[in-house]
Amino acid sequence: MSDTRSSPSATPQRSPEEQGPANTGARWPLPEEAFWSESTDPHGAAPGDRTAPQAAVTEAPKSGERAQERQEPQPEPAKQRKRDPFLDNVKFILIALVPVGHSLVPTLAADSARAAYIFIYVFHMPLFVVVSGYLSRNFWNSNAKTNKLVDTFLVPYVIVEVGYAALRTALGQKWSLTIIDPAWLNWYLLALLFWRLSTPVWKRMKYPVPVAIAIYLFAGFSQISGDFSMDRFFGLLPFFVIGLVLQPEHFELLNRRWIKIVSGVVVLCAAAVAILIAPWAKLGPFYYKNSYQDLGLSWYMGLGLRVGLLVCALAMCVAVLALVPRRETWYTDLGTRTLYCYLLHGVPVLIAKEMGWLSFPWLYGPLGVLAISASCFALAIILCLPETRTVFKWVLEPRLIWLYRRPSRS
Repeated sequence: MSDTRSSPSATPQRSPEEQGPANTGARWPLPEEAFWSESTDPHGAAPGDRTAPQAAVTEAPKSGERAQERQEPQPEPAKQRKRDPFLDNVKFILIALVPVGHSLVPTLAADSARAAYIFIYVFHMPLFVVVSGYLSRNFWNSNAKTNKLVDTFLVPYVIVEVGYAALRTALGQKWSLTIIDPAWLNWYLLALLFWRLSTPVWKRMKYPVPVAIAIYLFAGFSQISGDFSMDRFFGLLPFFVIGLVLQPEHFELLNRRWIKIVSGVVVLCAAAVAILIAPWAKLGPFYYKNSYQDLGLSWYMGLGLRVGLLVCALAMCVAVLALVPRRETWYTDLGTRTLYCYLLHGVPVLIAKEMGWLSFPWLYGPLGVLAISASCFALAIILCLPETRTVFKWVLEPRLIWLYRRPSRS
């Protein structure tokens, strides 16, 4: 490998903080699927550009002397960094469970559907929040990513709110639009926005995870409203903070055979417990938002329930992370477009609910759970296709370049 010190055109060495996500293993969550590449050097020349202003000049040969060619060592051209497929695999599996959970609601009178619903809701959104926290570690290191707080959160949030209000009206419901109270699945955009805004505070704390867990537990004493997703913000806060403190080596620790075996046992035990408690368990705790009073619990029972639910959710998160393939799979690329599945799946699901397609008698049982799950899995694949992004990108990923100031150049 060439010695970059002998070539002034080489990119200067930078610390991991200056390098950003390209060299720390971090990638960004739902809306941002760019493949990372090296940044340009301070003088405007790309790394490896042989026409950089500081390039060494070969001396002209003296008269009567034979010119001796001197080859200056050149830096290796920067290679485009490919995404690590692991988290994209995780994201697709989790996003496929979102429409499954929403579509099972009309059949929750059946124990089989209720058991599947409980099993999914224990971990699928908590793990999604963990992954979002992990991918937000270096969010504030980039002006482009900061701009996307508006591009891919606030603007799509307003558009989706209006769109679902219009859809409900078209289906015969009364027009209702309250921007501060997110409708149905739109809560996640606002919650993630506020989690990211709070990231600098958590990164400065010595013990962020214990503090987040304490806030999560004490939030149960207050009846927090759903305005601006504040109830979910506090209910799922520990998972986001845990994601913030995770490092790539933590995921590598899970890539061991004995851990995978234990994780398989954990998942099977969780499924068995969900089947056992399905006939009598209340669903409120699994939404991670209700106060102890709303759940009809005393303060000590509420604290115990939240602690137990947190432990179970984290155990399932670890188990799923250990079992998801780390190699590139057929659905890896689909995991780069999970935003589209999350925001768009509500349209066919809401129509199916209103038309009664999810309430046929034969769907109330194990066969119905399989049919609904398979249909929603196919829907998730369609909504994560590149063609879907091409059609809806202008709505869900607008690029409002005109809205921001250009960064000043030194």
